[in-house]
Amino acid sequence: MGTFLDPLHLDYLDGRQWLITAPFTYQLADGSGEIRVPADMVTDFASIPRILWTILAPTGSYGKAAVLHDYLYRHRLIAQRLRLVDRAEADAIFAEAMQVLGVNWATRAFLYRGVRVTSGAAWDRYRSVERAADTDPHHDRLDGP
Repeated sequence: MGTFLDPLHLDYLDGRQWLITAPFTYQLADGSGEIRVPADMVTDFASIPRILWTILAPTGSYGKAAVLHDYLYRHRLIAQRLRLVDRAEADAIFAEAMQVLGVNWATRAFLYRGVRVTSGAAWDRYRSVERAADTDPHHDRLDGP
């Protein structure tokens, strides 16, 4: 089973956004790497429509898993082996992390199915930003010039 290696430290920014104030790490269950969420990342936790907040708030017991999911959708990076995940793996890690947190089966299933069905546009939007950055000669890249 995966493990959260650090507590999650945050500052509230506004009605929907939170700032990660210290690095936050999750060790994958299969031991293949860690997800290292940096300080200064902004998250909205779970992107749950406001109409459902009375049933499932964005910052529920699955909050740490939602932060990992936000990071993976934006950056796709798993440290140690420096590999990138695809959308299905990012969503599976979200489900794994919710289980580690003790989120009940029904909530895990609902949130996992929710991201599988509704998050494709967000994934595609982040990949479009990546592609634009790759074609911008002035954009700083992780792999150098």
